[in-house]
Amino acid sequence: MKRTSPFLRRRGSVLLIVLVTLVFAAAALTLFIEKADTDLLVDIRAADAARLRLEAYSALETTLGVLEDFRIVCNGLHGPAEGWGNPLEFAGYEALEEGNAVEVALEDESAKLSLASIKPEVLTELFKYWQVPQDRAEQLTDALMGWMKKDYVATSTNAPRISDYEAAPQPFDPPLRPLRSFAELMAIEGVVRGSFFDEAGQPNDLYRRFTEAFSLYRFKTPNINGNKLEPLLAQSIYDDQQQRRINEYLTGAGTYQTQGPGFFKTTRTIAAVAGGQPAKLGYGTTVAALRINVTVRHGLASFQLTAVIAPDKGATVVPPSNVTSTDVSDISTDTATNAASTVVDQKAQPSNGQANATPTAVPTAIKLNYPFTFLEIRENDKPVLPTPVPAKP
Repeated sequence: MKRTSPFLRRRGSVLLIVLVTLVFAAAALTLFIEKADTDLLVDIRAADAARLRLEAYSALETTLGVLEDFRIVCNGLHGPAEGWGNPLEFAGYEALEEGNAVEVALEDESAKLSLASIKPEVLTELFKYWQVPQDRAEQLTDALMGWMKKDYVATSTNAPRISDYEAAPQPFDPPLRPLRSFAELMAIEGVVRGSFFDEAGQPNDLYRRFTEAFSLYRFKTPNINGNKLEPLLAQSIYDDQQQRRINEYLTGAGTYQTQGPGFFKTTRTIAAVAGGQPAKLGYGTTVAALRINVTVRHGLASFQLTAVIAPDKGATVVPPSNVTSTDVSDISTDTATNAASTVVDQKAQPSNGQANATPTAVPTAIKLNYPFTFLEIRENDKPVLPTPVPAKP
C-alpha cells in the first residue's frame, strides 16, 4: 500500500495557500480597477464639461449679438421668420475647437400665457376647452388662484381653504404668490393633485397641456407670433378657420406657401389675415421672454446650457415670497445687474487710525448697458440625447 510522503503533503498545502492568495489578489485588483475606472470617468466628464462649457457660452454670446442686431433693426423681436431663427449660421459662427458640434434652439417663452397674470375666467374657459367639466374647472381655478393670490374669494364650494392646509399631516401655509415651479401643483390640496397627476403621482395629459400653455414668468401679453393659439379658441375669440389662417401665415403653408413663413408686426395685420376685432385679442406681437438652448457635443461628451432672456425688460421672474404687495408687475430681475453696474467712486478709509495713510481706491465698475435681462441660466439641466447615427443607404 502506497503512502503519501510528508514532503508532498507540505507542497500541496503551499500550492493551496498560493492559489487562495492569488484569488484574493485578483479580486482586490479587480475592485481597484473598477473604482479607478469610475474615478477616471468622473474626472474625464468634469474636464469635458469645463472644455465644452466655454464653447457653450461663446455660442450664447454670439446668439445674443445676433438677436440684438435684429432687435434694433426690426424695432423688437417678433418671430424667427425675421431671420434670427438660426443665429449661429447667420453670424458664420465657427467652433472654438475642431470636432465640437454646436446647436442652438430658440423657444418663445412669451408665446405662452403668463400664469402669474392670468385672469380666473380665462383659466376656467381653458380648462373647459380641455374637456374638463365646468364644476371641476371652477374648482381647479379656485384652487390655483387661492394658492397664488392673497385674499382671493373662491366661487366653488369645494375649493381648498387655508384651514385645509393647516389640517394636513404636515401643516403649512399656501405661499399666496405665483408658482415658481410646476412641481408645486403636487402640493395644492384637493382637486388639483387629483386632476394633474395619476394614482402613482405621475403627471398626466392635463398636466402636459397645462405646462405647455403657461409660462411661470410674468409679462403683459403673449406673443401671437409664437403660434400657441389654444387660449383664443378657448375664449371663442377665434374659430378653427381663423386659427388655420394664422397658422398658415406664420408657417408659410397653404395660401401663403409661395410667400414663406411670416410674422405679425401689429394687430391690424392679424385682423387682415384672420379677421375679428384686434382689441379683443389680448395678444402682443413681440417677444417678451426667449428661451435659448445651447448644446455642444464632442464625440460622446456633451454640455447643455439653457438661458431665458427678456429683451427690453419685457418679462420678470416671480418675486420672492417676502414681497407683500399683491401687485408686483413692476418688479424686475435686473436689480442686481443694475446694482453691480453702478459706478463706484469711493475711497477706502485709512486703517489703524492713521490719518495720513494712503487710501486704497475701489475699482470703478463699468456700466455695460447690457441689452437683455437674464431671467434664468441652467447648465446640464436635462440629459442630452446622443447624436443620431445616419442610416446607411
